[in-house]
Amino acid sequence: MTTTPLSIHRPAADPKGAVVVIQEAFGVNDHIEDVCRRFAAEGWLAVAPHLFHRDGDPKLGYDDFSLVMPLMQALTADGIRADVDAALAETAAAGIGSASTGIVGFCMGGTVALLMATERPFGASVTFYGGGVSQGRFGFPPLLEAAPALRAPWLGLFGDEDRSIPVADVEQLRAAAATSGAPTEVVRYAGAAHGFHCDQRADYQPEAAADAWSRTLAWYDRYLTA
Repeated sequence: MTTTPLSIHRPAADPKGAVVVIQEAFGVNDHIEDVCRRFAAEGWLAVAPHLFHRDGDPKLGYDDFSLVMPLMQALTADGIRADVDAALAETAAAGIGSASTGIVGFCMGGTVALLMATERPFGASVTFYGGGVSQGRFGFPPLLEAAPALRAPWLGLFGDEDRSIPVADVEQLRAAAATSGAPTEVVRYAGAAHGFHCDQRADYQPEAAADAWSRTLAWYDRYLTA
């Protein structure tokens, strides 16, 4: 059994809770490490499991998508579950309970963030432009099928110009999540494309990124209990 590598960023003082950060399709690269540092600066213990560790754990840039596809295709639902569980073991070892632990994901990680909030006892979940809405990925069901089983408050953040996630899919996901009984919210950003939060991508949209980040922090402050 392989051990999941974790990027761990600790706040200066005692953490008010924890956030499990799920990578984009480009690995736990500089952007994901920066997201973790930003959570730590806000008082959260941030833990990012390296989902590609079984295939060399590359940290990719954004120029050559052909390098990404084989890594994504090698992911499995059981492998992802094991990696998320490794992150949860780390937060538990820090004395942080599940009700005080959130999950957030970007791109394919956004997909994982919703799915894990249906299977694991997270206190809150946030999805940045996660695909697989109408078609399952990695051996998981489509998000439309999974969302009614959400066990935690879930916030979804999407760009209207995202060519990989049609607005119609986003609206169907909004409706499906609302049936879960958990607090849910979906925010759409006009003019924003896929990856709008990443300042290393051509589709970076500063205004949408700032608003989405603010909403994420507020979501955790609201729903993650001390």
